[in-house]
Amino acid sequence: MKKPANYIWIFVGTNTSFPSGIFTSKELAIEWVKKHNLTGTLSLMPLDEGVFDWSVRNDMLTIKKEKIPEKSKDPHFIASCFPASLEHYHFENGSVA
Repeated sequence: MKKPANYIWIFVGTNTSFPSGIFTSKELAIEWVKKHNLTGTLSLMPLDEGVFDWSVRNDMLTIKKEKIPEKSKDPHFIASCFPASLEHYHFENGSVA
């Protein structure tokens, strides 16, 4: 998995709209998730760049290249873009699922 040069870890609980934790290291994030028995997703996120833009720049999208110009104009796609190749973990009750 490719990592952005500058990144943070963000935890978003299941069925929530906003992050509940932002961390500088995966270890700190996992410790916090386990401590509180949380369910949700911990994701590596690029700093100062949207995930869609980072994914396009690093050729990480799994869509056909000819679709990128169209998707570049789709706010819903851009807002929900998260390539499977960007490191992330699913937790259930504080444990990796």
